[in-house]
Amino acid sequence: MLTVTDSARERITELLDDFGADGALRVALQEGGSPLAPHFELELVERQDREPGDVSLDVGGMTVFADAASAPRLQDAIVDFAAGVFELALPAAADSPGDDLAARVAAVLEQRVNPAVAAHGGRIALAGVQDNVVYVRMSGGCQGCGLAAVTLRQGVERMLREAVPEIAGVRDVTDHADGRNPFYGKE
Repeated sequence: MLTVTDSARERITELLDDFGADGALRVALQEGGSPLAPHFELELVERQDREPGDVSLDVGGMTVFADAASAPRLQDAIVDFAAGVFELALPAAADSPGDDLAARVAAVLEQRVNPAVAAHGGRIALAGVQDNVVYVRMSGGCQGCGLAAVTLRQGVERMLREAVPEIAGVRDVTDHADGRNPFYGKE
């Protein structure tokens, strides 16, 4: 079942206040991205605007609509709100051989990388691991920042390779054109 983290639920609830009791969240996966970090759209709608074919989910008392094509892929997905940006994480296959590798990479991101980029209002999340290649998504001050590629290669990749030497590479799946608050950008 789709999970909405406490931080995402709080922000969605604030936004849904304008809709009253008739508001709902629509989640749709879009073409593009990578298999581990697809593009997605979150939209606030009124319940009567439910599209034909939409699947209605009750997520802890919150109504969520998903189009029929997206609904099966959203099983066990997580909607989060971190560093001022909504994120959607799709689960990796439960029997994925990269699970241990993914757990070690996630630990390095949380313990070493994110404290460093947090000083600039950024966050770097693990989108997944496939064939020993690590896929990350940048948000907050890192999304849209002109130095994101430098941060990735000289900071993130270096730290990850030191701690987890068997990784074959690090790929950024961030849509940097959608960045709204890069550290040195306009407020």
